[in-house]
Amino acid sequence: MAVYDLTPVEVPHVETKYRTIRTKIPVPESIPLFEALAASEPRSMAGQPPVVWHRAEDFTVYDKWGNRWIDWSSCVLVANAGHGRPEIREALKRIVDQELIASYVFVHEQRAELCAMLRALSPDPEGYRVFLLSTGSEATENAIKLARTYALEKYGPGRGRIVSFKNAFHGRTMGAQLAGGMDGQKKWLGVPDPAFFQVPFPDGYKNTDMSFDLFLSTLAGKGIRPGEIAAVMTESYQGVGPDFLPVEYAGRLETFCRENDIVTIFDEVQSGFGRTGRMFCYDHYGVKPDLICCGKGISSSLPISAVIGRKDIMELYPPGAMTSTHSASPLPVAAAIANLRILLDENLAGRAARMEGVLMPRLARIQARHASRLGCLQGKGLVAGIQVVQAGTKTPDPATALAINVASMRKGVLMFAPVGIAGECLKIAPPLTIAEDALVESAEAFGEAVEEVLS
Repeated sequence: MAVYDLTPVEVPHVETKYRTIRTKIPVPESIPLFEALAASEPRSMAGQPPVVWHRAEDFTVYDKWGNRWIDWSSCVLVANAGHGRPEIREALKRIVDQELIASYVFVHEQRAELCAMLRALSPDPEGYRVFLLSTGSEATENAIKLARTYALEKYGPGRGRIVSFKNAFHGRTMGAQLAGGMDGQKKWLGVPDPAFFQVPFPDGYKNTDMSFDLFLSTLAGKGIRPGEIAAVMTESYQGVGPDFLPVEYAGRLETFCRENDIVTIFDEVQSGFGRTGRMFCYDHYGVKPDLICCGKGISSSLPISAVIGRKDIMELYPPGAMTSTHSASPLPVAAAIANLRILLDENLAGRAARMEGVLMPRLARIQARHASRLGCLQGKGLVAGIQVVQAGTKTPDPATALAINVASMRKGVLMFAPVGIAGECLKIAPPLTIAEDALVESAEAFGEAVEEVLS
């Protein structure tokens, strides 16, 4: 986990069209707030850059001391439609004024509207159903539950295995971390659950064998037969990168699962709703997932998630047997409806695809200047990642990644803490509404930060 130094540092002042740095960083007046939180919260909550958010608008974040950042975090890929959209704020005000701020799973009109909108975005609007939840982890948990229920009811107890991928992240709850592929996050689970098994992900860098034959041989090497597998679960792109599936690999995976009646689960919590230049990342692969896990960018604001999937799988549980206390809560639902309208009306997925042509060549030039230290660059749409490594190796260098992250923050470009297997990956994910000149400006400032740290 990244540990940020809270010692205020005098940094060069910045005053541009989109960035303003006028104080020491961190702001000296902010330190008592961090100290107060440390006295109340667990230290796990202290892992982000020491910026106190006061206001966020479109693609910029402000503190209360006159500083302003171009946001490359989108609240960890939430604010796809931009921060504080007036349409979303007005939708929330209307529901508050309607005096409906909670509903359990009693019906309200907008619940039906949102489900219909999400069903219309699915691979099969007539044959898919929508289950609304609160968080991405809740969505992945329920997808696992549904897939195993389908397999066990149809084939019996010998078909309960979930195959997922190494280095995957599906959330922080028990089922999500059993399916996840990071061993360090599983220590608290104790004895491994043999029903969950990970195969190498064909990212082309950490694992250079990108053939589907490796998937098959890995299963065979562990004695796992197709008839034992309930589901194959993958992030549409792995968040540690972003690392994308090769198109041919994705197609062969789908064929393998169809031939063996194995449920395909695509985790779109991070990658969905326009982020990669398509409404969903799986659209790049030409596949049709059986279950789709959604969250984050579904509302660009309040917590809401969903599982979208085949009717025969989604309707396995009788009325009242698969619900959640805040399923379709009125305020997040209103935010999600307004957000989806923005995404569609403004074609923000198409805009992200166009902005890829602005962002990626600039990042590629930065990476090429320091190829021995910036070992890998991946990106699509408006999400990208650069893995920082020890010189001439593929060994993660989290300390240097953190230094670049901090240097960027001091220049007015705000990212969330480095991610990846060891905290070596600098993740770039601005709102899809970012102005082209702001994207250019922030990329240039990021390049300056890299030069300062690596030169």
